[in-house]
Amino acid sequence: MKINIIGGGPAGLYFAILMKKTNPNHNIKVYERNAADSTFGWGVVFSGKTQENLKEADAVSHKAITETFAEWDNVDVVHRGEKVTIRGNRFSGIARIEMLKILQKRCAELDVELNFETEIDDVEKLAGDCDLFMGADGINSTVRRLYAEQFKPDLSTRPNKYIWFGTHQLFHGLTLTFKQNEYGVFASHSYKFNNDTSTFIVECDPQTWDAAGFEKMNEEDTRKSLERVFKEDLHGHHLMSNNSKWINFVNVKNNHWHYQNIALLGDALHTAHFSIGSGTKLALEDSIALHRCFAENKTDIEKALSEFETTRKPVVESLQSAAYESLMLFENLKDFMHLTPLELAYKMMTRSGRVDVESLRKRDPDFVAKYESAHG
Repeated sequence: MKINIIGGGPAGLYFAILMKKTNPNHNIKVYERNAADSTFGWGVVFSGKTQENLKEADAVSHKAITETFAEWDNVDVVHRGEKVTIRGNRFSGIARIEMLKILQKRCAELDVELNFETEIDDVEKLAGDCDLFMGADGINSTVRRLYAEQFKPDLSTRPNKYIWFGTHQLFHGLTLTFKQNEYGVFASHSYKFNNDTSTFIVECDPQTWDAAGFEKMNEEDTRKSLERVFKEDLHGHHLMSNNSKWINFVNVKNNHWHYQNIALLGDALHTAHFSIGSGTKLALEDSIALHRCFAENKTDIEKALSEFETTRKPVVESLQSAAYESLMLFENLKDFMHLTPLELAYKMMTRSGRVDVESLRKRDPDFVAKYESAHG
């Protein structure tokens, strides 16, 4: 097959790898508007299950990725200056740019053609010049916009503001930190992704954002202001910006996942709030699922794309439903700040509905016993 892919992020690159690995005769071209070494954000996180999926799909790239992983099994919830630790959670972190480099190298090994700093002016022409056309071009997808009548996207912009930093303060676990001051309530989502750097995402509701005066602050003032809010947690380390700007999370859904020979992948297709999962994880698992459909249906493109939508959509919708419950809690954090640190930790662990008390007990029986002793 001749396959054209717009978007050189994890979804597009990994799908190209899997298809080319299966059949070296596929002619696969990836088009990316940014440079090969451009990336936004810091580290991304994976669960243990995702790691297993990556190993099964392509052992070569999996080995390269896992060699750079920072791993942990704890979730830490910090409230009123007290840290509550919940064990039994298998996670790994990696720098996003490092992961992209690994996938780019693997594409080159397999003879996938990568075209960076390439803006596609005529999407319809590119789609017509191939057997399969993939829109893996991110949350602001041009492909989704051009074929909106066919995909029927549902985009919901959420009220909370968030901003993505890095820091040399190492958070040895997936850490949720809550701060309340005269402006309102702030939450940080942080975790290390290599030996000297952590991701540090700050989130707050629009009332807090307005009261703190962020609208009038430049990037440097914003960074310094948030360093003061989380001074006790950063232990003298600074926040580091990578084109860091306040944005609103956009919940992306599409009623239809493909049209003729055109399909969407990754953030172009769907998003899930960062408090419950990584967009990168979803993107890679999308690629694995779609590749399996082609492995079963070979060159029957319509059948493969239909099967992808039929089998993968319920999985994604279930995750999005759980992510929605999580984002709703974060949008209403002020209603939970009266809880004790132990109570808030329990609330955080069970917020999505995917983890109940019994599964939590299997992960960390001591934590559940402590909670039940205090609140049973």
